[in-house]
Amino acid sequence: MSQLAAGGPAPRRPGPAPRRTARGPATQVPGWTTPADVLAQLTKRWQAGTFLAALAGGAPFEPIGLPVRGPVPGEIAGSFAAVADWAGQWQRLDREPLRVEYARVGGRVIGANEIPCRVWIDSYEQLWAVLKVASQVRRFTELADSAGEECPRIVPWMVAHPMRVLALQGCWSEIVATVRWIDERQRPGEYLRQVDVPGVDTKFIERHRGVLADLLDAQLGPGRADTSVPRADFAGRYLFARKPQYVRFRLAAGVVSLGPFACSEISLRTTELTAPPPGVRTVFVVENEITYLAFPVASDAMVIFGGGYAVSVLESLGWLADVDLRYWGDIDTHGFAILNRLRGRFGHARSMLMDRATLLAHQGQWVTEPNPVVAALDLLDPQEAALYRDLADHRLGRSVRLEQERISFAALRQALASGQRESGHSAAGRPPAVT
Repeated sequence: MSQLAAGGPAPRRPGPAPRRTARGPATQVPGWTTPADVLAQLTKRWQAGTFLAALAGGAPFEPIGLPVRGPVPGEIAGSFAAVADWAGQWQRLDREPLRVEYARVGGRVIGANEIPCRVWIDSYEQLWAVLKVASQVRRFTELADSAGEECPRIVPWMVAHPMRVLALQGCWSEIVATVRWIDERQRPGEYLRQVDVPGVDTKFIERHRGVLADLLDAQLGPGRADTSVPRADFAGRYLFARKPQYVRFRLAAGVVSLGPFACSEISLRTTELTAPPPGVRTVFVVENEITYLAFPVASDAMVIFGGGYAVSVLESLGWLADVDLRYWGDIDTHGFAILNRLRGRFGHARSMLMDRATLLAHQGQWVTEPNPVVAALDLLDPQEAALYRDLADHRLGRSVRLEQERISFAALRQALASGQRESGHSAAGRPPAVT
């Protein structure tokens, strides 16, 4: 046992008196390893999951030895009281569930003393006792054993990520039950809302989407998941029905009948709008809702409410490639970005009222674009591209924007009449009627 810790003989040449503090008789020299330092090292490895993963994986315990840096003979002579306090901490710790190894230091000046040089932990049980985590270990073991009976293929993931399991222990049984339900009871075409597990709803699934994806990838058999779909699209990856996309459009009054009703506006799923309505040759896509509702619709046309970047919904309507497609958006950087995106799928799409003349004619209606986009838009025609660059570079003013609803209705009627003349006359030899 250390003579220092036991109040052994003083050194033969006492050094300067130890420094006193308000909290104790001596100040420890920095750099000496304390029991708190050792506990911090062990806690860090526990939090990383190293110890629990080894236990769960069936690895036999290998004794853990951590070095203890203590005072050198010169420090013992100069700070005897501080050294005695430090050694006392280790003597008290030696009565805890770990083993302290001592080394003999000293010589003729201070006498021989034994001080801690290494601390050892010899079993999992000692380690759990030192870290005070025995209850967490038992809980993880229970969860792993239960999962082994219900969904055995997820157990290796649990072994590799024990701390994530413990972090979710309060709802782990529901997570495992969800994985099991999807594995055993899911039917093609079902929505996530139809997952029928007590305590689980779509908000629960969304909240735990990441860990559920990890576990389902481990549990499901071949063909049960589309791994080419990113995990962010949980429904698509695990073959649930996605929320349908809709197209809202208007036609000339009376073109479509539903029983006794003559419909001028309809909203259909994109998967069901597989062809243009009968007689439609021209399709207009507009961004502002009131403009969409007020838009004059010819008998051979339809107008679609684009809704900004939601225009991407139209990409699945392949039949738009066979009609005269015209896009009308705001005259700002985002409007041209949306036009560029639409042309990525339908290269023949033409813009309407998105030209320099329209912009300059409505200068009194300009507003400021909040967050202009700066990007390479390589599908714009030369005139559109030149105007886009002027907007992006602020050559016409700071973040100039002309919103669609600020363009005069007379300009719209004129553009439609001009477009009708470009398209030629109807089969009856007359321009299509405008409602």
